[in-house]
Amino acid sequence: MAVLPMKRVLIVGLRRDRKKLLELLQRKGVMEITTGKSAEKTDEDSVFHRIDVSGQRQMFEKNVAHAQAALAVLDKEHPGAKDPGMFNGRIPMSLTDYETQASKRDKIMQMVSELNRLARLQADLQAEKPKVEAQMEALTPWKDYAYPLDMKETEQTRVFIGTLPNEQTREGILENFRQIAKEVSGIDVQIISASPEQTCVQVICLKKEEEQTEEALRRMSFARPSLSGGVPKKMLQDCEKRLVEIDREEHETKEKIEAYYPRRDELRFIIDYFRMRADKYDVIGQVNQSDKVFLINGYVPQKCARPLSELLESRFDCVVEFEEPSEEEEVPVALMNNGFAAPVEGVVSAYSLPGKGELDPSFLVALFYYFLFGMMLSDAAYGIIIVIACAFVLAKNSKTMEDGAKKSLKMFLFAGLGTLFWGAMYGSWFGNLPQTILQVFGPDPKAQLHLELWTDPTVHPMTVLGFSFIVGLVHVFIGMGVQAYMDIKAGKILDAVYDVFFWYLLLIGCVGVLLATPMVGGMFQLGPKGEGMVFSGTVMMVFKICCLIGAVGIILFGGRESKNPGLRFAKGLYALYGISSYLSDVLSYSRLLALGLATGVISNVFNNMAQMVGQGNGVVGAVFFFLIVIVGHTLNLAINALGAYVHTNRLQYVEFFGKFYSGGGKPFTPFAEKTQYYIVKE
Repeated sequence: MAVLPMKRVLIVGLRRDRKKLLELLQRKGVMEITTGKSAEKTDEDSVFHRIDVSGQRQMFEKNVAHAQAALAVLDKEHPGAKDPGMFNGRIPMSLTDYETQASKRDKIMQMVSELNRLARLQADLQAEKPKVEAQMEALTPWKDYAYPLDMKETEQTRVFIGTLPNEQTREGILENFRQIAKEVSGIDVQIISASPEQTCVQVICLKKEEEQTEEALRRMSFARPSLSGGVPKKMLQDCEKRLVEIDREEHETKEKIEAYYPRRDELRFIIDYFRMRADKYDVIGQVNQSDKVFLINGYVPQKCARPLSELLESRFDCVVEFEEPSEEEEVPVALMNNGFAAPVEGVVSAYSLPGKGELDPSFLVALFYYFLFGMMLSDAAYGIIIVIACAFVLAKNSKTMEDGAKKSLKMFLFAGLGTLFWGAMYGSWFGNLPQTILQVFGPDPKAQLHLELWTDPTVHPMTVLGFSFIVGLVHVFIGMGVQAYMDIKAGKILDAVYDVFFWYLLLIGCVGVLLATPMVGGMFQLGPKGEGMVFSGTVMMVFKICCLIGAVGIILFGGRESKNPGLRFAKGLYALYGISSYLSDVLSYSRLLALGLATGVISNVFNNMAQMVGQGNGVVGAVFFFLIVIVGHTLNLAINALGAYVHTNRLQYVEFFGKFYSGGGKPFTPFAEKTQYYIVKE
């Protein structure tokens, strides 16, 4: 439960060592590089300057894009070959292997270029094939025509080659001509082919009657073919030959691409290599440098300061200086927690990292997260499944798994333990499945099992609801207590009294008075007669005094920032109205019952469905019984685990963080290997 203390660092080194030193910093990944104060001071100094490296960085980024495209080409031919998933992590690579592979970068980029060329060729062939097939389809009606389709005339005649709509006969066409163009002395019509959609024709007329014939054809919806350039039969043969050539070229191209697949890892390396170089040159462009030296400013965790200094000064001629950040500085934030709290750091970061002067809430978040998640999912068998699944993946991939994925799995492992605990308390093992199995396959169809260690929320929901409110009250009170602690630590003791202590008094007093009322007592069956808790007169007086002191204190000091007495009193009254928000916060914890009930009820519904199918139906019934159970509980686990995750986060972010936590911290983003496939280890 701590924020890592940071040191501001200034590195002064020889320019000749600039790239090597940055590469070492990149591999270590412990320093966030900034422009810093020293850089700002040197901006106007004629000695120091920054160089423009945008051209080199763009070239590296372009190489990354080309290599990714080449890798996609191989993956397209081998769709079953996938990159390592989130649980496998990046592959460790020694510095020696890295340098060996880096020396081959030119050859690898040649492979990249060739793969992309083959991909373009493959795309061109795939695009050409339907065009050739479409041309063949258009030529087929003309396959018996022995003359070029673009033939237009002879010495004495004009030739029209084209199509007429629908299926027509030679006699019908001639008859239409005689009706439309009576002045035409004579034409010759030859039908090449006919189908219900169109009739392919050749019409020949005398040149002197060309205009009349063309007008008549236009009125008959004559259309010239879009094809030209040769005799249809020969063109069809050429198309068939080209299709064969396309298939051959596609096969050859595919074989050439597949031949590169054994070198797939080289492509993955070169993507990471140029991505690292692009990141390095991005930093180089921010570094102040002269002809002889360079300056690097940034932040490192305090625990890493001395080892980093010793490492750099042992390998390079450089000076490394550290100093404490000033109070005004926006220092980057990194969290450091034990194995119990560290898994929920992602939950905290997703909301916001601690701001200046705030505590790291990870431990408290973890404590309640596992508890609340388990109470919402609340099935012991589901908890066991989650624990086993997470433990298996962790054990199998612990050496290579990324830190973020490892923390997420550990979080769900602990949440699974919470689910196991509350499932046992509620007696839910796949809902009432043990009882259902006993009724279906046992000797007594009315057998009853009571496995709960505490209570069954489907039988006694009000008991669980009351406990949920208690949990909510404790959760909210702890959040208020953290705020009081931070106020006291900052020397704002009166703020802790005014903003927290008075609210404690008011809320505790109100809870005590409400517990003694018949309404609350009847709802939760409190007291000897279920009409409310019975307190002595002294205790009740204490509760009432607490209410009074708390309310008066809030009214008097809730608007203390205002100097006008009237306005101060009005703001105090408005602050007192904030008790409604506390009421809604506590009521919000009713979701602990609601989601727990949802899990149990849905489980029992599937179990009842399985019982109706399986009871008295022999082997077939037993098969369907277990099929319904497996499918139903798989769906129930998936849906309600998601619901538990979402609503647990909601209770942490809104009800808990709302009492003390603002966040706003800037995350610590070290200059590191932001690679996808490999990570270089020295």
